[in-house]
Amino acid sequence: MDTLPPVATPDAVKSWIDRLPARAQDYARLARLDRPAGTWLLFWPCIAGLALAGGLARAPSLVLWFGLGSLAMRGAGCVWNDIVDRDLDAQVERTRQRPVAAGRISIKAALGLAVALSLIGLVVLLQLRPIAQIVALSSLIPVAAYPFMKRLTWWPQAWLGLTFNWGALVGWAAVARVDAPAMWLLWAGGIAWTLGYDTIYALQDIEDDALAGIKSSARALGSRARAGVAAFYGLALLLWSAALWLVAGQWLAVLALAPLAIHLGWQVLQLADAGPANALRLFRANRVSGLLWAAACAAVGMA
Repeated sequence: MDTLPPVATPDAVKSWIDRLPARAQDYARLARLDRPAGTWLLFWPCIAGLALAGGLARAPSLVLWFGLGSLAMRGAGCVWNDIVDRDLDAQVERTRQRPVAAGRISIKAALGLAVALSLIGLVVLLQLRPIAQIVALSSLIPVAAYPFMKRLTWWPQAWLGLTFNWGALVGWAAVARVDAPAMWLLWAGGIAWTLGYDTIYALQDIEDDALAGIKSSARALGSRARAGVAAFYGLALLLWSAALWLVAGQWLAVLALAPLAIHLGWQVLQLADAGPANALRLFRANRVSGLLWAAACAAVGMA
């Protein structure tokens, strides 16, 4: 594999941004354009909610809008996270080269980027019907609070799940009533899924986090991390199964989740090696998990 620039974080991927001028690279890295997995993990819940509510056939253009919104709002959220966490990031090997923590981008300039990305998000917001706009806007306070959770609780991954899967609520609200139990089950399952994959992600930093005093589910679970991930994934599948059953009215619909169940089971088996490189590989595999989740929702929602 080609060598990444020395300012790249270890979990970055070599991409087109490495050909940009150094200053532009810093802004691109601040928005996590070199780490696209998070954008996919924000995007797929939107599509799952839209699909299960029957919106893929009725409003297919929303797929593209949600893609743009996921890219912009994930970037804005990461900028805010880096501003709040700049002192903690400087103490962790994997994150110390982030542009704000390393001092290559000022807080004022970072805030400017966050505003610019949020304006793109506003354009996407205006494409939604009013109730979906309200649901989307209600996520701002939980998103703003997320960076502080690792200082307050051993389970910041649960809060991340709450925010990262908000798109399932927005996607559903864009085309259907928001009082449907299936919508809330879909969201709750997403929270459990995120608890699993972000616990895997946190395994990369478990030693540095302990030294810096950063709390995480990986540290809380310790040697039981693999069992915890299995339990979180199992709960996600159970909640999603209930959501699909409510929409379809028959348990046969649950079979649409079989490919996802196999994939998540494979992750748990592979987690026997909890080293940083394998943890990153398994975390990134959840881009496929999200695709399989959205596909299951589409199969039921379009039936």
